[in-house]
Amino acid sequence: MTENSKVSAIVPVSERYDTSGSLAREYLAALNETGRDFELVFVLDGKHSDLGERLLEIAGEDARLRIIQLAKGFGEATALSAGIENTQGGTVLTLPAYYQVEPGEIGKLLAELEHSHMAIAARWPRAAASKFEVMRRNAFHWFVRKVSGISFTDLGCGARAFTREVADEVPIYGDQHRFIPLLAMRRGFRVKEIQIRQSEKDRFDGGYGAKTYLQRFLDIFTVVFLVRFTKKPLRFFGMIGSVTFLVGALFLTYVVIERLFFDAALSDRPALLLSSLLVVLGLQIFALGLIGELIIFTHAGELKEYTIEKIVN
Repeated sequence: MTENSKVSAIVPVSERYDTSGSLAREYLAALNETGRDFELVFVLDGKHSDLGERLLEIAGEDARLRIIQLAKGFGEATALSAGIENTQGGTVLTLPAYYQVEPGEIGKLLAELEHSHMAIAARWPRAAASKFEVMRRNAFHWFVRKVSGISFTDLGCGARAFTREVADEVPIYGDQHRFIPLLAMRRGFRVKEIQIRQSEKDRFDGGYGAKTYLQRFLDIFTVVFLVRFTKKPLRFFGMIGSVTFLVGALFLTYVVIERLFFDAALSDRPALLLSSLLVVLGLQIFALGLIGELIIFTHAGELKEYTIEKIVN
């Protein structure tokens, strides 16, 4: 761990947030109980005047509360990145802008950093939810586990503590902030999931739209590619291209055999067009993987996929 023991607690305020300001006071009280030197930074992603006014009042009472106002809404990941870049604490603590976990449990995450590089909260016991929400949650984590080989139970929880080294090494962009634990483990950092009591006020029954679910689904594939194929793109594109080419070649062979030995006409045969398309598409996908390999090879000296824990002598 870094010698700088200060805790930089960052709260990205985006779409969903507590408007009363009471959560900020509870975070301050909980952080104060840890006995650590800390700063609590609210990053307002866009104009949230209702919360901003209350935060200004609290900041006047306690200088450890800071406010960063972004020019417009850039997204939660950008707000989180801005908070990390504008703090210097050796320990970074990210907290949700709404009631999700009990603030008094924050100390558990900080204590786990004595043994790990990153500690993430898993709300337990979970509050009652609709059958659809439980099914969606379980399906999401099952899919993440299958495609990445890493098992977590509550990636949707925003309460996480990690060292400054993790913050510096793991890039955050797009909507990848939800998958920071996966990206950190890819770098070789030790990540531990800690059970934290869920806040009694954590009640979100609104659900999400189809567009949001599609975006989350695509985000998972992005992270899987980053975790498993960043430096081996040919394995990903080559596998898809080879299967596509093979299926097209088999169909094309079948059509040719019918024409040569069974006197079947080739005109008005959708199978001929489809098989030819699959063959060409397979070659293009395979070529895309080769181009990716050439790019990786050219910039191999600039890439760093590992993290050194310590060097003796």
